Amino acid sequence: MAAKPSREQQMSEMEIISKFQQMRGDQRKLINKLSELESDKNEHRLVIQTLKVAPPERRCFRMMGGVLIERTVKEILPTLEENMEQLGKVVETLKVQVEEKGKELNAFREKYNIRFHGEADKKVNGGGAKSSKESEQSQGILVS
Repeated sequence: MAAKPSREQQMSEMEIISKFQQMRGDQRKLINKLSELESDKNEHRLVIQTLKVAPPERRCFRMMGGVLIERTVKEILPTLEENMEQLGKVVETLKVQVEEKGKELNAFREKYNIRFHGEADKKVNGGGAKSSKESEQSQGILVS
């Protein structure tokens, strides 16, 4: 019969779960920001495509800091193209950060043998017969 985990071990598991969920939350935030910036980049691309076929002296309006500014297409187009280029750089940086965060998350998950509820059932049922010692060592922390 296995000994009950002490209060310190239980706190440790709770801290591990908390840290894991915080890391997952950070990754989700990065992914959401990446999605938002990719959407902004696509909007810039569509506006640039539209303005490229418009006459250069045509008036257009741009919202800056809550103020609508009137300019010509030839004045606005270079600024939009530069903004789209900067958005592209930020998107690439965020993609790298999301990838790094994913690797960090997987390493943390492996280090503490963190599994999700459905995952634990699949491994136990599909893994064949294990000795009781192997079973004890493979038990990890279940996260929903």
